[in-house]
Amino acid sequence: MATLVIVGALWGDEAKGKLVDALAEGAKWNIRFSGGNNAGHTVKTGGLTYRFHLIPSGILHPDCIAVLGGGMVVCPKALLEEYDEALAQAGKLGTLKISASAHVVFPYHRQIDELEEGLRSSKIGTTSRGIGPAYQDKAARIGIRMGEFVDPQRFRERITDVLSFKNRLLELLGGKPLDPDELITEYCEYAARIAPFVSDVEHEVNDAVHRGDAVLFEGAQGAMLDLDQGNYPFVTSSHPITAGACIGTGMPPTKVDNVVGVCVAYATRVGSGPFPTELNDETGERIRIAGNEFGTTTGRARRCGWLDLVALRQSCRMNGFTSLAVTRLDVLSGFKDIKVCVAYELDGRRIDWMPSDASVLERVKPVYETLPGWSGDLPSCRALADLPETAQSFLKRVEQFTGTPVSLVSIGANREETIFARPELLWR
Repeated sequence: MATLVIVGALWGDEAKGKLVDALAEGAKWNIRFSGGNNAGHTVKTGGLTYRFHLIPSGILHPDCIAVLGGGMVVCPKALLEEYDEALAQAGKLGTLKISASAHVVFPYHRQIDELEEGLRSSKIGTTSRGIGPAYQDKAARIGIRMGEFVDPQRFRERITDVLSFKNRLLELLGGKPLDPDELITEYCEYAARIAPFVSDVEHEVNDAVHRGDAVLFEGAQGAMLDLDQGNYPFVTSSHPITAGACIGTGMPPTKVDNVVGVCVAYATRVGSGPFPTELNDETGERIRIAGNEFGTTTGRARRCGWLDLVALRQSCRMNGFTSLAVTRLDVLSGFKDIKVCVAYELDGRRIDWMPSDASVLERVKPVYETLPGWSGDLPSCRALADLPETAQSFLKRVEQFTGTPVSLVSIGANREETIFARPELLWR
């Protein structure tokens, strides 16, 4: 079985949560390796809808061990609310483990996030969950890790020291200083509940990987939001690419077996930043409504456009995808024609790669190829051959352009509405 890494191929919101849930049925471990509750994964199964922001969606399988990896930043209050809600819905969950190395998000992180965004003339589009400031503290080596958080004495010492600095910063930014005693009282209650889940889980994960257990690694957001490889500065503060699975868990790169890149049959983006194929017209609005393209975390309307094959091919190469999962194919049902971007025009010349400079990427114009559309009841399909021929041709064009085979196709929101086109490209 071995290891399988799931990565968002473009700008996130690709319905990774549903696919992780489907794949976790055969996994012993499901590990989230980056980000915080700025992510949002929705899973629909058994007539229920689950919304996860921190916990790996594989926790819905009672035999699965769900891990929050050391590469994450975790809001304790949000984590407990999410866990309690999922447990109340499901009745029984898999085992939850939290890395002692994961960093903790506090109220001052959220307040700084909002204040800094408000002062920017060019907005990044942050979710204001405090994720960026928490990663800033991690890099500045003043962050508080889970292992310290669940130790009452160490936590009191660390938070008292950190707050003396953060309160001065909040005042400079025009915010409200926090009362140390109130914060300690509230967060010690969270820590007491979370403590049983916290351990040095990295060695357990590596033991599982070396044993050959089925280990599913789950990324948040998407590759084009990576701090180093994405459309900087309109990026997240962590590494949602394949390499992030190693950075955020301690797994060696040589132990990565298969990597699935998840992309929507069109393209979406939340927040600011370049988006070459964006449709600010009736077609874009039609896709948004049909796909219910509103953020799980923020509720914001997602920007919608045609599938950018140039960006997708670049992501395939950067992440080493062994296969692709194409989601929301059903959303495009009923369109007479469907476009895909096959090149960019930049200052009068044609290029076939995505510029790394966001200001340059803002200037490109998409070069489209038009494909015939499809119609019909796609959610009832259970095999690739059941899909309309034009939908099959669309998938073949994606494979041809990116040089990457399609292993999964999602044709509806429910767990059962998933076609395993090439299961041999998933678990070994």
